[in-house]
Amino acid sequence: MDDMSGPLLVRGSVALPDAELMWRFSRSSGPGGQHVNTTDSQVELRFDLARTEALPEVWKRRALQRLGPRLVDGVVSVRASEHRSQWRNRKAAMVRLGALLSEATAPPPRARKPTRVPRGINERRLREKKQRSELKRARSRRDWP
Repeated sequence: MDDMSGPLLVRGSVALPDAELMWRFSRSSGPGGQHVNTTDSQVELRFDLARTEALPEVWKRRALQRLGPRLVDGVVSVRASEHRSQWRNRKAAMVRLGALLSEATAPPPRARKPTRVPRGINERRLREKKQRSELKRARSRRDWP
């Protein structure tokens, strides 16, 4: 993602076309001195997740469900203003949106297969517990001179 030409890769070979990315620029607070007051270096990148045709339907449903509270009318947005230059903020916003969509479209983790504790391990644990108990009980019964 060194150059910003071309589509934004989400996961594997799936990419978001430039036409579906909406950019907005505004004045940024933070470092930069007088330069910040005159340039629109803050970047807001918006992507209409509900209406896109770029993502497979399964991924789209998954992303809409996982990002539900973060969406405004089906649109996800990320903001970047940590750099002084608009170009670097644009790169940061693209990386952020790519990571967000990649995580939201990932398949759910495999269900855990329940396993049993082997009988030998359980017996050893109980035996050691009993020995420790006997040791402590022996300490408390003894009359110290």
